[in-house]
Amino acid sequence: MQRYFVEKEQFENEKVRILGEDARHISRVMRGRAGDKIIVCDGALRVVLAELEIVEQGEVVAAVIEEIAEKNEARFRVSIAQSLPKGDKLETVIQKCTEIGADAFVPFLSERTVVQYDAKKEEKRLQRWSKIAKEAAEQSHRSRIPEVKQPLTYKQLLKTFGDYDLVLFCYEKENGSQLRDVVRPFAESRREGEANVLLVVGPEGGFAEREAVEAEAAGAKITGLGKRILRAETAGMTALSCILYESGEMGGSL
Repeated sequence: MQRYFVEKEQFENEKVRILGEDARHISRVMRGRAGDKIIVCDGALRVVLAELEIVEQGEVVAAVIEEIAEKNEARFRVSIAQSLPKGDKLETVIQKCTEIGADAFVPFLSERTVVQYDAKKEEKRLQRWSKIAKEAAEQSHRSRIPEVKQPLTYKQLLKTFGDYDLVLFCYEKENGSQLRDVVRPFAESRREGEANVLLVVGPEGGFAEREAVEAEAAGAKITGLGKRILRAETAGMTALSCILYESGEMGGSL
């Protein structure tokens, strides 16, 4: 069944109004008709089954039939801080990590970032990234759309570390702690509760040693991702899957 995200304000008196591209999708792509049923989410965990009443190209009105109790959001809210990669690689990261269960995305600039940052162009890219997150959330039956935040400088990113219960800094030169060594004891200490986790992933050229030192000083746990070197767009997906597994999300040990 098709799923659509709307703003909270679009719910009123047990009716929901669907506008813009979503309305056109229902009317023209799905060829929706009065009586058809859809799932509608407000992005803040309210999920309802609704029946179409009015179907027009620019606006669809549906009646709320019942509330749906879903438990498909991970209890570990993992934000992916990804140093801006080349081309459309961040789009892949956002799409796939949304499907896996990421809670938010934080693009940032690091020493070896090769992308030429342009604030004016980045605003359009941010809109596109947010759209990709929305579509991936709908496809994967999420109850919440991951937020894609404004790009930060590396120093700005370091200042956010205190907002999280655990910060994991993926560093390819780390020969000591591996991801499981850090995540498993943390997950065991949070068996019943939620947690805010930040996963920091570098660019194609990796992090400079100085950046790893600064991250550790700011409170991050430096961790490796195994014996192989992963591509920038692969590391976040791999680490996110491991974190959610260790938290019991995917049938892990907890």
